[in-house]
Amino acid sequence: MPVDVTTFAALLADLDVPGQVRELPEPAPTAAAAAAQLGCEVGAIANSLVFSADGAPLLVMTSGAHRVDTAKVAALIGAAAVRRADAPSVRAWTGQAIGGVAPVGHPAPIPTLVDTWLEKYDVVWAAAGHPHAVFPTSFAELVRVTGGTPADVE
Repeated sequence: MPVDVTTFAALLADLDVPGQVRELPEPAPTAAAAAAQLGCEVGAIANSLVFSADGAPLLVMTSGAHRVDTAKVAALIGAAAVRRADAPSVRAWTGQAIGGVAPVGHPAPIPTLVDTWLEKYDVVWAAAGHPHAVFPTSFAELVRVTGGTPADVE
């Protein structure tokens, strides 16, 4: 069954993001799976990882080549504890399922950190709200559309 990304594509257009949503033949729940299908380095995949920071949502857009250091992130944002959010919280906060969380399009804005490692790539790929869909963007564009803060999160 084809993936309907019409609503997400319209959101990208509203945000003046020129990249077109691309449907992948297989789900891409991991950076490695997305990179293999796109033929790019795993580091050029912008993972949308949702955390609970003292009970509030936090989105970390990190390079697929990195693991987020939650203690470092907690210190950066002044939180006592930062932990990976559970699936129900991710769905409630983003309106999207784990494996396809996009950097935008959530019911309410989510504070966001954008991994500075992504700046080394001309094109980075982010999820488009579905595990079968991605879109090309850039570090600067991710910072702009998310209202995010550039940060070293590894």
